[in-house]
Amino acid sequence: MGKKDISSKEVIQTITKDIATYILNLNISDEIEFIDKELKRIEKREADIVALCEIDNKKSILHIEIQNDNAKNMHFRMLRYYVDIKELYPNLPVFQYVVYIGKKKLSMPNSINTDLLDYSYNIIDLATIDCEKFIKMDTPDALVLAILCDFKDKNEKDVIKYIIKRLKTLTQDDYQLSKYMVALETLSENRNLQNLIEEVEKMLRDIKIENLPSWRIATQRGLQQGLEQGLQQGQRAIVINALKRGLDEETIIAISGFDKKTLELLKRELDEDQKNL
Repeated sequence: MGKKDISSKEVIQTITKDIATYILNLNISDEIEFIDKELKRIEKREADIVALCEIDNKKSILHIEIQNDNAKNMHFRMLRYYVDIKELYPNLPVFQYVVYIGKKKLSMPNSINTDLLDYSYNIIDLATIDCEKFIKMDTPDALVLAILCDFKDKNEKDVIKYIIKRLKTLTQDDYQLSKYMVALETLSENRNLQNLIEEVEKMLRDIKIENLPSWRIATQRGLQQGLEQGLQQGQRAIVINALKRGLDEETIIAISGFDKKTLELLKRELDEDQKNL
C-alpha cells in the first residue's frame, strides 16, 4: 500500500466493522464481503477497502480509504473509484469515506464542482476525535482504534500503557490478546508510536515476552487454522512484524511451522513495502 496508507491492509480489514460503527457512525451488518480486488486497474493499485454489506438494512457498497498524508489529487482518485464501483454495481448506493490519520492539518479537498459535475465524499479527521471516546467504550476493538485518535494533553506513554493493560484484561486468552496487539502495533506505525509501544510492552512485566505478537508467532490454534485454511491474515501480520523486529528466520520457521518458501514470499513483500517508503 506504500507510504500513504496503512502498512497492513489485512489488519484494517479485520476491524472494518469497528471503523464503520465507531468512526463513521454507520449501522452496518456483520456480514461483509470484500470486493476491492475487482478494482485493481485503477492507478495500478487496490482500493483500501471496498465491501459489499448492508447499511441501515439496505444492500450497499462501503468504500474506505485510510490516509496519513494530504493527497492533493484525492478527490480525483475517489471519483475514479466511484465510477468503477458504480460500473460494477450500478443499482447499489455507494458510501465513500476517507479516514485521515495524519498529524498535519487536514487540507485535502473532498469535492469536485465544475461544469456539469457535482461530486463529493466524506472525510473523517481522527485528529478531531478525542481518544477518550474509544477508551470509555472499554472494548478491545475500540481500544485499538483509540491509538489513531487525538491524545489531547494526555501523556502518550500513559495512554498506551492503559490500552495494553486493558487489552490484557478484556481478552479471553493469549491468542486473542496476540491478535489485538498485532493490530495495535500495526496501526501505531501511522502515528510513529511503535517504538513507544515496544517500550511499554517491555516495561509491563505481567505480559510475558513470549506472548507478545512479535514473538508469539503462532499458537497451536492459530497454526492449525493456518494449515487448514492457508496463511491467515492475523498470522501473516505476526510473521511480518517478527521480520521487522529482526527475529531470525530459523526461529520464525521453527515456531510458526511455515516453510522457507512462504517466509521468502513474505520477506519480498516486506522489502517491497520498505522500498516504497
